[in-house]
Formats: sequence, C-alpha cells, structure tokens
Amino acid sequence: MATTLGVARRTVLRSIRTPQVFVIGLVQGAMFLLIFRYVFGGAITSGIRYVDFLVPGFVGTGVLFSGMGSATGVAEDLTDGLFDRLRSLPVPRLAVVSGRGRGRHRAGHARSGRDQRRRLAVGFRTSASIFALLAVVALCVVAALSFTWMFVWLGILAGNPQAAQGMALLVFPFTFVSSAFVPVDSMPGWMQTYASNQPLTQLVNATRAFTLGDKTVAVLGHGAGYFTVRALLWALLFTAIFAPLAARRYQRG
Repeated sequence: MATTLGVARRTVLRSIRTPQVFVIGLVQGAMFLLIFRYVFGGAITSGIRYVDFLVPGFVGTGVLFSGMGSATGVAEDLTDGLFDRLRSLPVPRLAVVSGRGRGRHRAGHARSGRDQRRRLAVGFRTSASIFALLAVVALCVVAALSFTWMFVWLGILAGNPQAAQGMALLVFPFTFVSSAFVPVDSMPGWMQTYASNQPLTQLVNATRAFTLGDKTVAVLGHGAGYFTVRALLWALLFTAIFAPLAARRYQRG
C-alpha cells in the first residue's frame, strides 16, 4: 500500500506541474461534446432527447480516455529510468504499476467538476436520485481502475512514449462501435452483435440506465441492474487479465 500510494502521489504531482495537458484535455472534451450535440444531434434519433442519450455516452468514453494517458506516462517512466530504480528496491512489482495507474486516475478527477458543468450547459437533465448518481460514480471508478491496467500494460509493452501513444489510440475507433454515441440498432446487423456486448457498451448503458429513471426499460430494454452486473464482470475480467500481464512485463523490463 505504501508503494502504491508513493508512486500514485508522484504521478499526481507530475500531472499538476504540467497544466498544458490538463487544458488540452478540457478543450478536446468540450469540442467533441459540442460537435456531437449540435452538429450530429439533429440527425440522430434514439427515443429520447439526444443530449440525454449522448451525455452518459460521454461519461463512459471519458472513463476509457482517462486511462489512455497512462500508457504514455508509463512509457515515459520507463525511458527516464524510474522503473530501473524501483526494481532495485524491495517493493512489490504489482504495487509499482498499480500506483502509476491509480495516480493517473486520481489526476483525471480534477477535470470531472468542469465536465459536469459543461454537460449541464448543453442541456443535459436527469431526474435520477442522488443514490443513482452515486452509483454511476462508483461504477465509473471501478471501470476506470480496470481499464487502466490495460493501458499500463500497453505502455510498458511499447517501451517509448511515441509508440505508447499510438498503441493507446488503437482503442479509440472501438468507442464508435458501441452505444456511446448512437443506438446500436442503427448499425448493420453483423456489427450489432459486437457493439451490444462489448465492455464500453455495458458501462455506457449502465450509466444511461441510472440517469434515465422510469424510461430505462422502454429505451434500453433492460434495467440498470442488468447492465451494471455485466459492466462489473467486464471490469473484473480486465483486471484479472491485464494486472498480472502488466506486473510481469514490468518485472522483465
């Protein structure tokens, strides 16, 4: 625990001391939200107001994108020699890579307040209870931690920041083959099977189900519990696969 917290603290401090990255993340998020809300929104129908359909999708993809920076950050630590120094210490290898991912996740929380105000500004509204919204937060935290393991592994595997950034971006196209931005039933039949069952769709649908309230079953076909269980199973699977892979790759150097 001490090692994890120590590495996480260093990651957070480095993020604070590079405000350019923070500002770029805010600008990019605002641009994508405005484009989908006002440029594509008029052409997409989903049974509810498109902004109420879209914003939970942005919450889910934001969880995924928050972990993408971990790949580049881990690769930077690798090339800077930090991991070489840590390998010489009597600390658990899993704690080192875990701390890097946890620190990146904590640094991403700094943007969440502004993100929420931006979503309200474009017209998003929900009748969900405070408990439902807290459930969304808890689910997103669990999902973010599990997705981060994959990006930590990719960063160590890549070996340098440029390659790590490219490998992390390979995940980006798959966000569009999900229910994040458009209803799955608008896609070709052969694509719907994948889009309906991939992990991001389960996370987005769970988030959307909590915010829709009474309209959930009519719009999504299932309640919040159905999608939450599936999202948590995906999170468990990601952690079980990529946490050992990241730790083993770190140890090998």
